[in-house]
Parts: sequence; C-alpha cells; structure tokens
Amino acid sequence: MAVQLLYIADPMCSWCYGFGPQLTQLLAAMPDAKLDILCGGLRPDETEAVSDEMRKMILGHWDRVAEVSGLPFDREAMSRPGWVYCTEPASRAMVSVKLLAEHLPGEKRLHVFHALQSAFYRDGLDVTNEQVLAEVLTAALNTVDGADSYDAASLLETLQSADAHQCTREEFALCQQWGVRSFPALLMVHDNNLHMLSSGYATTEQLQSQIARVLQAG
Repeated sequence: MAVQLLYIADPMCSWCYGFGPQLTQLLAAMPDAKLDILCGGLRPDETEAVSDEMRKMILGHWDRVAEVSGLPFDREAMSRPGWVYCTEPASRAMVSVKLLAEHLPGEKRLHVFHALQSAFYRDGLDVTNEQVLAEVLTAALNTVDGADSYDAASLLETLQSADAHQCTREEFALCQQWGVRSFPALLMVHDNNLHMLSSGYATTEQLQSQIARVLQAG
C-alpha cells in the first residue's frame, strides 16, 4: 500500500524553504508515495509593516536556514519600506492551484510550491502582490502541466475569488484542528490515523526512520 503523506507548510516560511531539498530526496526514494500539500498559515493576518527589530530577527533565521540548507537568499526581499509580511496571499495561491489543477499529482504541486518559495527567497519578488503571484503560478504550472495551459489573467481571477479565500481559511483551520503549530510539518496517514513524522525541519534520513517506525508499529 502506498504511503500517504501530508505536507503542511507556508510558502513564506524560511524553514519550509530550507526543508525543500530534504522532502524532494524523500519523495525520490519513495516513488509510490502520495503527497498532499496544505498551507497552515504562518502570518495570515499580519497588517503591521515589518519593523527594524523584526527584520533583524527574520534575517537571522534566514542566515541559519541558508547555513543548514545551502539554498540562496535575496536579503532585498525584506528591505521594502512599509512592507507587510502577510503570508495569506501566497497560501491562497497554492489553494488556487488545487482549484484550477486538481488533476495534478502531489509532486507536481510541490514544484509549484517550490517556485513560489524561490520567487520570494531566491529572487526577492514580492509574493504578497497578487499580480506577482499570478505570474509565478502561470510559469510554474505551464512547466509541469504543458506549455500555455494557463494564463496569468485567469489565475489572478481564481486567486481573487471568494472560493479561494474561503478554501484557504478552511485549510488554515484544518491544520490547527490537527494540532500543527510549527512549519514545516510532515504527517503520515496510516491505518486511518495521522502520525507526525516531523514538526519543524528534518533530514531525509530522519523522515525515513520515522516512516519505518510507523509502518513497523502498524
């Protein structure tokens, strides 16, 4: 029976960005695994501009993630005057992918998720901007689902829809109901139960060990 995994994260969570290579390696070693991605909501209701103190704290986290993961960071992403670190739009972008491309398997949705992360962390784009999000999603989806299958205008319409807003809030609520408070989190569905494989960053080897433990216990 295929292993079913639930990846709970936020596109604007630096440790989720750093976790990407580990999850990719895990899935490569488990080609039959089924993956679903849910957004937990890191800062979904933020309305205050980033202060100098908060910026310093966040950049400290980025330095640590860069050290652990080796991934690139564009520190300019945090330097916009008056910028509000609200993660709801980027999370809603991933929910929009589900609404528009439900047929895509988890690993292809993960490619889109990584594209959103790279747009923010590597390229320094403002992924709180819905137009930017629509363009990033269009490029990523056309890469995994056939060239010219999607256009930015349609994606923007879906992103701004009432359905996308509602489904995003429902996803946040579901993750809270499951008790997920730290991102990234990787859960496994086994024998109709949820098993927490990791709450926070973990290596591929640690995840494989946890999966083996759940399977042996079952």
